[in-house]
Amino acid sequence: MRRSSPLLSVFLTVVIDLLGFGIVLPLLPLYGKDLGASNLMVALLFVSFSGLQFITAPIWGRVSDRVGRRPILLIGLVGSIASYVLFGIASAQMALALLFASRLTAGVFGGTISTAYAYIADVTTAEERGRGMALIGMAFGIGFTIGPAIGGLGHQLHPAAPGFIAAGFSLIAFVFCYLRLPEPERHVPAPRRTWLDLGAFRSAVGAAGVRLLLVLGFLTITCFAMMETTLGLLARNAHALEYGDVGLLFTYLGFWSALAQGMIVRRYMKKVGEVRFVHIGCVLLALGMVAFSVAPSLTWLLVLAPLAVLGFAMISPSLNSLLSLRSSADVQGGIMGVNQSLQSLARIVGPVVGLPLLGVWLPLPFLVGAGLMAVAFLVALLLSAQPTKEQVPGAKD
Repeated sequence: MRRSSPLLSVFLTVVIDLLGFGIVLPLLPLYGKDLGASNLMVALLFVSFSGLQFITAPIWGRVSDRVGRRPILLIGLVGSIASYVLFGIASAQMALALLFASRLTAGVFGGTISTAYAYIADVTTAEERGRGMALIGMAFGIGFTIGPAIGGLGHQLHPAAPGFIAAGFSLIAFVFCYLRLPEPERHVPAPRRTWLDLGAFRSAVGAAGVRLLLVLGFLTITCFAMMETTLGLLARNAHALEYGDVGLLFTYLGFWSALAQGMIVRRYMKKVGEVRFVHIGCVLLALGMVAFSVAPSLTWLLVLAPLAVLGFAMISPSLNSLLSLRSSADVQGGIMGVNQSLQSLARIVGPVVGLPLLGVWLPLPFLVGAGLMAVAFLVALLLSAQPTKEQVPGAKD
């Protein structure tokens, strides 16, 4: 079978896989509550995934530097299939323990996205890196446009349906990746490392031009994770939405995310620049979090909510592009893995902080998230003073 453009192939692979992610994630807190979990237990559902991904993402990244991107993408997709099957079984049997097992499985094999970022870094030039990274953000947007609607409709058929449908999408992604995705050509061999290399983590955090990017990614994902894990419960408690309605709400947000990535980020990042995009995105995400907290009705929520996803859509690919440009080509996978690991830690902090705050006062996690983005904006002002790719020793396209 003739293989298509590497960028198009990795984009389609990630889109299909993220359809499953978009089906499951918005429903996860509702499923947890209906299975008798407290707010803390719901937070632990998210932490169980992110905690393991915090450990495994750098390992998968370094292994992909050694054995190739394509094998790790395939392994990650197998893990996605297994985790969603477990999710479906847990929903059918109303078993909270199996729901935790599904999240643990997803966390162990969650190397797909960080490896996809490294893949894009391998096949794009420095000038096109930002637009390439925006493809992953666009894939998230598409996944969260179609996935939540499928999940909400699937739940109306049977509580187990969303999990099995998600597994089906990941199976399709696996077949597509196996048949159509080529291994990217890399001109610099990866150095030999151990699987769990704490020195690589310290090196990444201490590298010139990288440290602030990792901090910004951590703050941004913490804020967004607060929103992801609490919005469904806010919508249920404050606006009387149920499973199908929550799915449609996330579909609406996903539509705006995909639109922002396709029409704004990919079109204007090269003209405006990644650093300015980060500045603007921090402001918009902060305003969007405030909007979630103060919206007096569902109508106002729908009007103001796109601010948050637009801000996140501008920050995420910009940070990944800058991180790639300021990292040496022989350790792209490892650096992306460290970044993914820190983002996984942020996805632990977000639910652990956000869900208890939700129990105190519904708007509180969103106001705290806005505060985090105000801090992120101040940190982002320092980016302009950081070294460019040409100033960082060893940085290559």
